[in-house]
Amino acid sequence: MQAEVAEMVCASCGIAEVDEIKLTECDGCDLVRYCSDRCQQDHRPQHEVMCIKRAAELRDEILFRQPESSHLGDCPICCLPLTIDSRQHKGQSCCSKIICMGCAQAHYLRQTEGQLDEACPFCRQPQPKWEEEVGKNHLKRIESNNPFAMQQMGRMCHKEGDYESAFEYLTKAAELGDVGAHYNLSFLYQHGEGVEKDEKKELYHLEVAAIAGHPNARHNVGAHELRNCRNDRAVKHFIIAANLGYDGAIQALKKCYAGGVVSKEDFAVALRAHQAAVDATKSPQREAAAKVVAAFYKKSSERD
Repeated sequence: MQAEVAEMVCASCGIAEVDEIKLTECDGCDLVRYCSDRCQQDHRPQHEVMCIKRAAELRDEILFRQPESSHLGDCPICCLPLTIDSRQHKGQSCCSKIICMGCAQAHYLRQTEGQLDEACPFCRQPQPKWEEEVGKNHLKRIESNNPFAMQQMGRMCHKEGDYESAFEYLTKAAELGDVGAHYNLSFLYQHGEGVEKDEKKELYHLEVAAIAGHPNARHNVGAHELRNCRNDRAVKHFIIAANLGYDGAIQALKKCYAGGVVSKEDFAVALRAHQAAVDATKSPQREAAAKVVAAFYKKSSERD
């Protein structure tokens, strides 16, 4: 009853929401409402402690919600969930779509058998024959504010040691909603590359990526909680990452189980959910492509 009354009147002056008087929720929580900015400022000293507590609760509700899928989503061709293993899918410079290697390999075989010109398996745009063309396509996507292209450019700059440019591109990509950019920004803040070290901003970007379904980011947030002896929170993060099919989370849970932090039942449930997530990404076409990819990497390592 008290909660209903709080929603109907200003928490500071007590005026009711009638006719032209409209109340707005507190900026930080959903517990109280105000008729004006002045009333909110006047009531802040009384409400601040409760507001901070409720804001943290609301943040946790979002943070610990299980994502329906990883940040990668589904392959736009076969519509199966994309695997977390980056070697089993590829980004297209022409349309910025991420295609599973099963579909990419099937498309390659179709082109070879039919003696067709190389084209993107998704948008059918002719594939560039030279690296220079790939670069031009990439720049066009960046100029059109494509977040995936910006994220890729940021990663390339980082690999080349140009940390300031990497930070600039990744920040723009993150502002446009690219989940991978948030994850990569966390490392820049962690190591102070292109920006000053900042643990709070590192954790912020990890949490944003984790909420959006990035399993590596989720695992790293769990590791952060574990280092700070917040075991219950760490386990929740590891379980969410395991449910997305992340192997590293299973290893973390195994250690937690050995240390008595995770119950046998919870560990068993996480194992089953992890396996279900992995199985959902499998298909005969992808398994055939995985063998080709494995053979390629084996030959590459032998040459090195």
